[in-house]
Amino acid sequence: MLHHLIVWLAHTVGQWGYSGIVALMFLESSFFPFPSEVVIPPADYLAASGEMNIDMVILCGILGSLLGAVFNYGLALRYGRPFFEKHGRYLLVSHKTLMKADVFFERHGHISMFIGRLVPGIRQYISLPAGLARMNFFAFCSATVLGAGLWVVVLAAMGYWFGRNEELVLRHLHWVTLALLMGCAVLGVLYWRKRGRGSERSGKRGCVNVS
Repeated sequence: MLHHLIVWLAHTVGQWGYSGIVALMFLESSFFPFPSEVVIPPADYLAASGEMNIDMVILCGILGSLLGAVFNYGLALRYGRPFFEKHGRYLLVSHKTLMKADVFFERHGHISMFIGRLVPGIRQYISLPAGLARMNFFAFCSATVLGAGLWVVVLAAMGYWFGRNEELVLRHLHWVTLALLMGCAVLGVLYWRKRGRGSERSGKRGCVNVS
């Protein structure tokens, strides 16, 4: 089943060209359950064969990911926010909860988006709470491009090196994904420790000023 899907995607990308990569990655980055693991590697097999340009494959992959994320962001901002402000109390989502989400994404949205784009099962949906919390759009796009860009580059490397051998791609991608998750965990810990130290220093300065 997976082999036939890979073959179909390689054929589709070969026919549609770079616009096909953008379209498929748009679907993957929105709430449609379409795995990027079976989009970029076949395209980079074509790049390794000289039929496509690997830089353009990566660029189109990032562009598609960004457009899909912006779609989710806009959807949550346009319809999700008004819905929860009006009916949230029936779903145990109060106005206070929404305000806390606003503050969280204002302060930590950049790191949350970057890490979220690298975590399987979360990368497609992290844009929804960001839109719901009205995260700064420029910060949202910047973090999305960085996170999605790193993921696309990883997939591109897998496809370029291992070609159409999907079993080999998925086997190595499994270990790469684990490495990325460990890296995200370390990054998250370092970030929160740094934030904690910054808050502690601010508190000490405040005490000195009061005295």
